[in-house]
Amino acid sequence: MTQSATPPVPLTDNPVLRVPPAAPADAAAYFAASLAFHADVSDVAAALAAGGEPGFVLLDSRSTEAWEQGHIPGAVHLPTARIPREAPALLDPAVPVVVHCWGPGCNGATRAALALAELGYRVKEMLGGMEYWIREGFAYETAAGPERRPADPLTAPVAAGDCGC
Repeated sequence: MTQSATPPVPLTDNPVLRVPPAAPADAAAYFAASLAFHADVSDVAAALAAGGEPGFVLLDSRSTEAWEQGHIPGAVHLPTARIPREAPALLDPAVPVVVHCWGPGCNGATRAALALAELGYRVKEMLGGMEYWIREGFAYETAAGPERRPADPLTAPVAAGDCGC
């Protein structure tokens, strides 16, 4: 009889451990893959603030009405439904795209990222979207000009590019 590589997990009523954690190697592979697909708002802001070419295009996939309410300076506006038709004229396939929508409560950025990936673009989704950009106190553009709200102390990074995690 061969022994299992991991000891059996006892049955539990604990909702967190009802499904046992993945093996460390599986967890490492999953989290490494996650970082290949996602970018943090603070990291995007730091890359844009560093000056020069950030090495990616920031794409706002929200509606025109949402874009006009406020958008990140330097972002390209391309609503999700128009990506298949307009992306080839706006985006260089050699440059990675970081896409965002409103916030974590919508999957617009995920749908936009899928549309871009299907067209052959290398793409990441900016976690938190415009909501967390604003909540972390980063500047944004409106029809009335630049705006910036005070950082929400529950979400704001401790220092530029460092969420304190």
